[in-house]
Amino acid sequence: MKLFPLDDKVVLKKIQAEETTKSGIILTGQDKEKPAQGEVVAAGPGGVVDGKEVKMQVKEGDQVVYSKYAGTEVELDGEKFLIVRQSDILAIIK
Repeated sequence: MKLFPLDDKVVLKKIQAEETTKSGIILTGQDKEKPAQGEVVAAGPGGVVDGKEVKMQVKEGDQVVYSKYAGTEVELDGEKFLIVRQSDILAIIK
């Protein structure tokens, strides 16, 4: 099965926080919390949303930073995904 987002929605797969630093220090609990990052798995077509034309600026494969409390978590075939509006995405990581 595959998710096909509608309108300005984007399906993200969360990127897990690093367990260790580059120097080998193991991070625990709150220390490994970092900005919410994910990879775009699918993006909707855009179109008219709330009376305004929305052009999609993200595409499949982009790594992005999104608002910490944004979206709806869904589980499909044992994998967890997050569905957010494009406006909840703060930046594309290049």
